[in-house]
Amino acid sequence: MQKPRRTPNRVKGNPEYRPARDERAALSNPKKTYQGIIFVNAKGVGYVEIPDSEEDIEIENQHMNTSLHKDTVEILLLPLIRGRQAGKVLKIVTRIRTRFVCTIAKDGDTPIAVPDERKFYTQIELPKNTLLPVGRKALVEMTWNNPLFRPTGVILEDLGQKGDNDVEMRSILLEKGFGSSFPEAVEAEAADIKRNSAADFAEEIPKRRDFRGTPTMTIDPKDAKDFDDALSVKELPDGNLEIGVHIADVSHYVRPGTKLDEEAGRRATSVYLVDRTFPMLPETLSNDLCSLNPNENKLAFSVTFTLSKEGDILNKIIGRSIIRSDKRFTYENAQEVLDKGQGTFHKELETLRRLAKKFEKARFGKGAIAFEEDEVKFELDEKGKPVRVFRKKRLDTHRLVEEWMLLANTAAAEFVEKLATSKNSAPPFIYRIHDTPDRDRIAALAIFLKAIGRHLTVTNGKVTGKDINALFKQLEGEAEEGIVKTAALRSMTKAIYSTKNIGHFGLHFEAYTHFTSPIRRYPDTIVHRLLATYLSGKKVPAQDISFYEKIGRHSTEAEIRATEAERESIKMKQVEWMKERVGQEFDGIVSGVTEWGIYLEEKETKSEGMVRLRDLTDDYYILDEKNYRLVGEKTKKTYSLGDKVRFRVTAADPERKTLDYKLL
Repeated sequence: MQKPRRTPNRVKGNPEYRPARDERAALSNPKKTYQGIIFVNAKGVGYVEIPDSEEDIEIENQHMNTSLHKDTVEILLLPLIRGRQAGKVLKIVTRIRTRFVCTIAKDGDTPIAVPDERKFYTQIELPKNTLLPVGRKALVEMTWNNPLFRPTGVILEDLGQKGDNDVEMRSILLEKGFGSSFPEAVEAEAADIKRNSAADFAEEIPKRRDFRGTPTMTIDPKDAKDFDDALSVKELPDGNLEIGVHIADVSHYVRPGTKLDEEAGRRATSVYLVDRTFPMLPETLSNDLCSLNPNENKLAFSVTFTLSKEGDILNKIIGRSIIRSDKRFTYENAQEVLDKGQGTFHKELETLRRLAKKFEKARFGKGAIAFEEDEVKFELDEKGKPVRVFRKKRLDTHRLVEEWMLLANTAAAEFVEKLATSKNSAPPFIYRIHDTPDRDRIAALAIFLKAIGRHLTVTNGKVTGKDINALFKQLEGEAEEGIVKTAALRSMTKAIYSTKNIGHFGLHFEAYTHFTSPIRRYPDTIVHRLLATYLSGKKVPAQDISFYEKIGRHSTEAEIRATEAERESIKMKQVEWMKERVGQEFDGIVSGVTEWGIYLEEKETKSEGMVRLRDLTDDYYILDEKNYRLVGEKTKKTYSLGDKVRFRVTAADPERKTLDYKLL
């Protein structure tokens, strides 16, 4: 059964607080201290990983000393608690954040702010003269120095009424460190660039390769407003093919030392929520000047491939260019042209698909991992309410575009690798790297798979992409396919940006970078800058490597926060969708088992909810951790991962983004 949530005892009005016995002993007998990042669960218990311990150190609530999730802290080890190494926080080395999205509430006559962050294990006390009413959401600046008292806060911004779609979506962005508008100086710089763009373009024409007479198209989502990439197809006189991958030349407009560059670097990425985009660049650039809009002359950075008719790559050229897209396709209408066998650019699309399939087959044959899954998409009404939730199938056109982007990214990275070989030194560059999986995680994955009747080949603690693909092949069309793919993905290390090239395990590339999305990813813009420098024969000082490593770390961290925000917006809309269907029945699968209940995932919308253990009244169920299942003590009835089930929606809480289900 679920353990009761621990109540923080270091709060204002608790005169009973005394140091615990083991804490007094530790204080009177100082030991070695450690620094680390503290990870806090919803119960207000922290965990810190330290080099001297295989297991992370548990910090009970009374020893948290005002530390919050992801703060860097200094800890002191305490005696074991229940056989586990315990510790206490001595001080906060670095606060990861001090601004939180909160809902206004009251504790008696005292105004308080309740953070949206569920790992914030107390409330924030507001000034007595706070005027915002209960139920209003606000951005709050928090200060917390004394564990005997609650943190205090001041309201920075009134966000609006809790539950309103715009308020909740903006809250997600702000909570993840995004959401502020562009500073006036940034918008002014963008406007100046637009104003001078015609004269600037004329100057650039003689400096660039001109593709304006080559059949060129963009293929993007239906609701896309900025177009990073375009594809061109040209048959050469000797019968060979020239395929161009053309990328918006953001680096030409976003220059080092400008306010525009400073803001783009700070944001590091665009964020795509269900109903809106938080852009990295002002609209003047992202949707207009840089975007490869149809029938407009645009500056680009291109990789052109010369291929034989059979699809063998004979040559690659990287350089700055000018293009003019002839056609804006959505994935769906490009697919329609392919399916019908006729229409605008049918021949070119068919060529791109044929070659892409050849490259994809070769890539998977070498060991690239086929992690692709259908996406959950929403149709919303004018108030942001979901009127339809569906799984968007991957089309040939999705795979086609993806394959050519992968080729362009590898071509950019390989260019720098060859440059390093010829110069006998590695020039500064930002790679996209993906390390080999951790042995312990792979061992745990293999045990998990065995428990649900599946097999993963592991040799000397290692696994290959081919092994993982063989597993996925077994699971095609099976109920547990999604669960296993998610588990396998979680067992992988995270792909990150780095100046140190170690290859990309998941894609099976020896050298890989991000080159193809500079409108929405800052590392791509930096990659363009570096490529332009090296193509002109100039050098980047070796001491600048630390500068680029810092950009890589910041961009990786921003990408993680953006992904979390996107997932939260999806979860929010799934809960809103199911709230209108409380009492209705659905088909699903068991997606998780815990000591407090069973997680179920609805088949079509992937909406995940919980059946609490206390609601399984036909027996007393015990968690069989080893076999990932719950077992009835008397009946021996089991609920295992991947089981197909029928359930009823009993409750939906949009504020907490949770769903309650009942098994039928």
